[in-house]
Amino acid sequence: MAALYGEVSWFCCGNAWGPCGTVGRGACGTCHSGNRQHAWPNTSQACLDITRPDRCGDNLARRTCGHVHTTTNRCNGKAIATSIADCGPQTDLFCGERTCCGSVCGSNRVIDLTPSAYSAIGSLSTGLLPAMIT
Repeated sequence: MAALYGEVSWFCCGNAWGPCGTVGRGACGTCHSGNRQHAWPNTSQACLDITRPDRCGDNLARRTCGHVHTTTNRCNGKAIATSIADCGPQTDLFCGERTCCGSVCGSNRVIDLTPSAYSAIGSLSTGLLPAMIT
């Protein structure tokens, strides 16, 4: 997979952790906010039918539960490897959304990290970061 540039956000799943209460365990059934995991918009055809990154011009490869991506915060260079544990984000709801730090920007939400993973590369209070996904 070539590097993908976009926005990274965070979401809650599984057992209570940090800012999250107890919620569902995600599309893969393994998701926990305290684990270093993520949601990907193309884990299955059913997932892709909901998230529709193509409507934002993003043609994302099909990756299934357990696949590992590395997400790099383009503001500070910190990176984390996480495994797919859910379907998301719903990219088409955020087409054209843009997050910047100085002159470095990312557009369209293409990956959601658990709070544990997101906090390893940035502050949860930011909510969104420009990112590179490999």
